Amino acid sequence: MAELDMVLKEAANAKASDLHLAPGEPFIIRQFGRLIKSDGSSLTREKCEQLIYELLENEQKDALNKKLQLDFAYEIPEVARFRGSAMRHHAGISASFRIIPFEIPTFEKLGLPADTMKRIMDNHQGLVLVTGATGQGKSTTLAAMIDYVNTNRAHHILAVEDPIEFIHPLKRCAVNQRQLGRDTLTYANALRAALREDPDVIVVGELRDLETISLAISAAETGHLVLGTLATSSAPKTVDRIIDSFPAEEQGQIRAMLGESLKAVITQRLIPRADLTAMVLALEILIGTLPMATLIRDGKVFQIPSMMQMGKAVGMQIMDESIMSLYRAGAISAQEAYLNANNKSPFKPLMEKENQTGKPLGQHIQGAGRYGQN
Repeated sequence: MAELDMVLKEAANAKASDLHLAPGEPFIIRQFGRLIKSDGSSLTREKCEQLIYELLENEQKDALNKKLQLDFAYEIPEVARFRGSAMRHHAGISASFRIIPFEIPTFEKLGLPADTMKRIMDNHQGLVLVTGATGQGKSTTLAAMIDYVNTNRAHHILAVEDPIEFIHPLKRCAVNQRQLGRDTLTYANALRAALREDPDVIVVGELRDLETISLAISAAETGHLVLGTLATSSAPKTVDRIIDSFPAEEQGQIRAMLGESLKAVITQRLIPRADLTAMVLALEILIGTLPMATLIRDGKVFQIPSMMQMGKAVGMQIMDESIMSLYRAGAISAQEAYLNANNKSPFKPLMEKENQTGKPLGQHIQGAGRYGQN
């Protein structure tokens, strides 16, 4: 048993999403979006290095020493899995650990619109992206999507992750999970091989570069359902990011390919509940309808938000609508709604009124979706 195991266990029991180790600081957890320092003494440079290296295999230690940073997975039986990220810096070695529960949550438990998500996942080909900043629950949603397919269809799912977070159990599907660095060298390398391995569903942990994006779109066009994540803050910015990744002379063709293959973009933002007992999920959802494909193909990305507002019947919504719904239900405070909104004008008077009363308005709701992990 590693010395850090007890600290990781306490962080998991406290419903923290992350644990941080840094020289000169005590242990720090992120609980419901806020950093909290422990009452213990500060960690020395040597102590941090000892705690981190104790968790690593020899190959991982060599990789950290060579590349000066390392992403890795760690597991404590009957507690949780952890996505670790270690790095060298001016004060020594620091690490953060994202807490990954063993149980894969359902759409309903996460606060995702189950009917819309099931319709999205009932596509048998095309590209489905989960986007948002780091720490906004993308990996957890991706795991729920994979589990839905694993539960309801007899498919071959091939996933490439960095590192592997949720372990998918044996259900109806054959699930092969490959870890970057251990089982394959790059996402692009794994995607090229995947097309010869008879997959029905291909999962790409992160679309990081031009080659990976290009291969993912090609796979979606050739009859595969491709699921992936991107670090973008809205559906229109996701479309722009993908197209702008390509040279100017190729962008016309890519707009046509993306318009044809894109089935959905789910953009996530986690916001602390008004009662500070969990995080609730605000969502922006783009559905790949024929009119949406035409906008993308014609380069009219600026019109996407308007079409999303008109597409509520098929499950589309913009982020500010989701935030307002959470506020009106009493799930989040007006201040948090204001801080997270893209257009802050409608939320400013609500925040000012809340500040005058000194407490959040509305009644707290149950089951708004509870997130603690990415």
